[in-house]
Amino acid sequence: MGREAVARAFADIRAALAVLNAEVDGCGSEPFSAADPLAGLADGSLDILAAAREAEAGLAGLKARAAMKYADTAHALAPPGMPVQAQEMAVAAEIGCVLALGPRAASAFLSVSHALTTTLPLTLAALHAGTISWQHAQAMADEAATLDAAGAAALEAHFLDPDTPRPAGAATIGEMPAHRFKHKARTWRERHHPESIGKRHAKAAADRRVEYRPDQDGMAWLSACLPADQAIAGWNRLNALARAAQGPTEPRTLTQLSADHFAQAILTSGTNTSSSRGSIDSPNVPADTSTGAGAGAGTGAGAGTDTTPSSSIRAQVLVTVPVFSLLGVTDEPAMLDGYGPIPASMARDLVADGADSFYRVLVDPRDGAPLEIGRISYRVTKAMRNWLRLRDGQCPFPGCSNPSLDNEADHLLAWHHGGTTGISNLGQPCPKHHKLRHTSGWTPTPATKDQPPGWTSPTGRHYPSEHQDWEPPHWPQPVLAAMPAEPGGHADYLYIPRSPGEESLHRVLYGSS
Repeated sequence: MGREAVARAFADIRAALAVLNAEVDGCGSEPFSAADPLAGLADGSLDILAAAREAEAGLAGLKARAAMKYADTAHALAPPGMPVQAQEMAVAAEIGCVLALGPRAASAFLSVSHALTTTLPLTLAALHAGTISWQHAQAMADEAATLDAAGAAALEAHFLDPDTPRPAGAATIGEMPAHRFKHKARTWRERHHPESIGKRHAKAAADRRVEYRPDQDGMAWLSACLPADQAIAGWNRLNALARAAQGPTEPRTLTQLSADHFAQAILTSGTNTSSSRGSIDSPNVPADTSTGAGAGAGTGAGAGTDTTPSSSIRAQVLVTVPVFSLLGVTDEPAMLDGYGPIPASMARDLVADGADSFYRVLVDPRDGAPLEIGRISYRVTKAMRNWLRLRDGQCPFPGCSNPSLDNEADHLLAWHHGGTTGISNLGQPCPKHHKLRHTSGWTPTPATKDQPPGWTSPTGRHYPSEHQDWEPPHWPQPVLAAMPAEPGGHADYLYIPRSPGEESLHRVLYGSS
């Protein structure tokens, strides 16, 4: 009856959604207001929004409880002797795949769910009642994470206990945006934490770090978690430098000036350089693309005093550039390993600046997929690892975006079980998911020369991996016009004679034909 009851309940929910969608479209059995249908529809839409918010909160609470119930049963069903860490990784992986979450997001969801079901009963009750959102519950769990049980209970009671005295007319936490509640909860936590803020800050400062996140159109975010005084001082200094550089002949905005000064500070130690391109030493970070007016900014007020010469550290990158784009005939984006599409101009600059590890990548001109290379020995060569990076782009586990060069080449069918060392029998899971495979029931599925392996969970559910979505390169119109016609139309690609090295590779892969 359990599965049937669940299926009927969600069928009823879907039927209710169909009714509500019809009401939003104004196609209900009767209007919200016969006297003024348009105003009635507006009011009715707001009623639907308010009720949907409550329903979403209730479903979020249901998800949290279901996730923890699955975690509890999975731990109970785990084979004897299975390490606890491996059990937790397997649970997080299953939950992440079911909810289409990445590993970090799945772990965060499970962490909040555990807090709600074990130490934050008032928050879970408010979530079920629809008086707060999942974002509010996350904020509560985040602020209660470092408190003991008594402190977490006091934090909950201050904001959710109806008996707690409040000023007349004060908004409840569910009536304010989650970020405002988070600020209030953080303020309360700082004031009532049993440990002094000085000691906590000393511990937190040990976790200072810099994070990198790719963005669209050849851009990326570089952010730092610093002690608050350093962060605000740096922010104020950037603003002061930007304002000092403004003038009637300066075309850049204040925001652009701040970004340019920030880039110059981290790439050149605050000193001027004649190069318009900064130096980088990470294999996964695209080079700075500031050119023109922003390249030499920073002299005068506020410029760095470090006189250490800027070393010319070259990028070690794996970048795939369509040949016509490399020649400047087209502007088709290139692919930077660990990031994604970058402007052709950036790729050409990388080549022109002498990137040490720029590889000429051989791809199928019909679909853009990299060609396969195989071996008859167990050892995986550097070239094959690079092909794996091209094929997969990152760890092939569903939702994982780890593009680290520390990812490990792994035989899908073990060598001692007859597996070969070829691209179709290799994956490159990150260390975390490589360990998951060998410590739990998660197993990879077969791969191909241009598609990474999927994964099968211990429950038997298959989760496909993300593909690179290779696309055929763009051919310039003059080249297309000059291509010879075939009986069925144009040739699917232009034949260009292979170099002697490519000819030898072709004979190894495909024989003498």
